[in-house]
Amino acid sequence: MTFDAQKLLNRQFPTIRQTYNNKDCMLYALGVGMGIDPLDEECLRFVYEDGLKVIPSQSVMMAHPGFWAKEEDIGLDWVKVLHAGQEIVFHQPFPIAATVEATTRITEVIDKGERIGALIVSERVVRDVETGEDLCTLITTILARGDGGFGGDRKSSPKNDAIPNNDPDTVCDMVTLPQQALIYRLSGDFNPLHASPSIARNAGFKAPILHGLCTLGVMTHALLKTCCDYDPLRFKQLRLRFSAPVYPGDTIRTEIWRNGNEVLFRCKSLEQDKVVINNGYLLLT
Repeated sequence: MTFDAQKLLNRQFPTIRQTYNNKDCMLYALGVGMGIDPLDEECLRFVYEDGLKVIPSQSVMMAHPGFWAKEEDIGLDWVKVLHAGQEIVFHQPFPIAATVEATTRITEVIDKGERIGALIVSERVVRDVETGEDLCTLITTILARGDGGFGGDRKSSPKNDAIPNNDPDTVCDMVTLPQQALIYRLSGDFNPLHASPSIARNAGFKAPILHGLCTLGVMTHALLKTCCDYDPLRFKQLRLRFSAPVYPGDTIRTEIWRNGNEVLFRCKSLEQDKVVINNGYLLLT
C-alpha cells in the first residue's frame, strides 16, 4: 500500500487502556538497566517492591499504541522506521500501580525528501482513569526512511536545543547488557528490528539494535543519578533527539551541563565513538 500522508493525519487511533502494577514497573526498570549492580541500594529502589519508585522514562510505555507503523493500512516501509525524537511533559507523579489510558493522534507529517524520508510526529496524553488527572504528555517523532518524496510539506524541522562547546560539568557512564533489548521489549515495544537478526540485517544493521526508548531509559538513569539524587519527582520536562543507533552491550556515556534547574545533555556510545542522543534538555522542579 502506498503511503498517504493525509490519510495518516486523519487516522483515528483506538484509545488504549492499560492496567499496570509494581511488577510491571520493576520489569521496565530492569529493561533499562536498573539492577545491573544488585548491591546498589539506590537502584534497588526501582526493581524491588520495598519502597518502590517509578523511573520517569517509564511514561513512554504507558498506554503505548504498539508498533502501529507496521499496520497494513498505514502504508509505511516499516522496516526502515526509526525513532527520531522524544519529548515528555510530566504533569503528576506516576503511581506504582494504576489504570491509565491515552489516544494517539498524528499531529504532523513532514516530507524531508526521498533521500532522507518522512518525519511523523504523534502526541498522546496519558491520564489516570480513577482520578481523571493527566499524568504526562508524550510527543514522539519517527523517521520513515523509506517514505520521503511523497510530495508533502517540506518545511524545516523544529529547532533543537544547542549543546555547549565547553567541557561538560558531569559525565556518567552506564553499561548495557547484550540481552538488554530482549528484556526491554517485554514492556510492550515489540518492533522486531530489536530482536530478529535477519530483520535487522535487512534494515542495514549488523545486529538487532537497542530501542531508542531503551537508550532514553538508560540516559534517564544517568540523569537521576547525577542531577536528582535518584528522586524521580524532580523531572518536569524532557526532550531529546536520537542521532544514531545503540547496540546492546554498548556503554552509554551521558555528558551533562547544568544551569540551575535546567540541564543540557547528550549521550555517546563509547564502543562506536558516536553521539547517539543529542540536543537533550531536562527541566527539574
